[in-house]
Amino acid sequence: MSEEPRRRRAPAMSPEDRREAIVQATLPLVVKDGANVTTSQIAAAAGIAEGTVFRVFKDKAELLGAVIQRALLADDEVARIEAVSTDLPIEQRLVEATGTVTGYLDRMWSVMGALRESGYQPSQEDHEKHKGPPAGMQRVSNAIAELFGDADLRTSHEHAARLLLGFVFTNRLQGKGFGETTVEPAQLVELFLHGALKSGGADV
Repeated sequence: MSEEPRRRRAPAMSPEDRREAIVQATLPLVVKDGANVTTSQIAAAAGIAEGTVFRVFKDKAELLGAVIQRALLADDEVARIEAVSTDLPIEQRLVEATGTVTGYLDRMWSVMGALRESGYQPSQEDHEKHKGPPAGMQRVSNAIAELFGDADLRTSHEHAARLLLGFVFTNRLQGKGFGETTVEPAQLVELFLHGALKSGGADV
């Protein structure tokens, strides 16, 4: 009787890759359970032994801090916005960017909201680290400014990008905090570019 071939062990991850894998596995758990998520749940989701978590992070607080940093990171969103062709009509460019920003805000707010509701209190170091607008949002704003290309605007491209982000931010708050229906990216961009007045409304 032939012996069953021995299963080859998967190559070991670098500490950086292991850290990222654990953070990615933890993100949806934090959205669901906030700070109440356990390291055993995290280990099961990541497919590792619980002790492996503590070989990468000194404690759960450090892991939750890394999850917050990951939620605020905008590398993927910036790359998607930068990939939008400036050969497209400006409306289409901004619609694609607006959809991307909406996803970024939803991820960020889902993580931060779940942690807050579960009673999570960041350390003073983490509080100082995350004070002020996220650096990721500034990068997103800069990428959107580039999408205006050679458009003749009434303000700078950088200011226009910040105004558009304000539209997106307020639109998402309507659905989350005020119970109102949010508008789709295409409607939002149309309002941003052409205003709230209907044609001929200036005579009202």
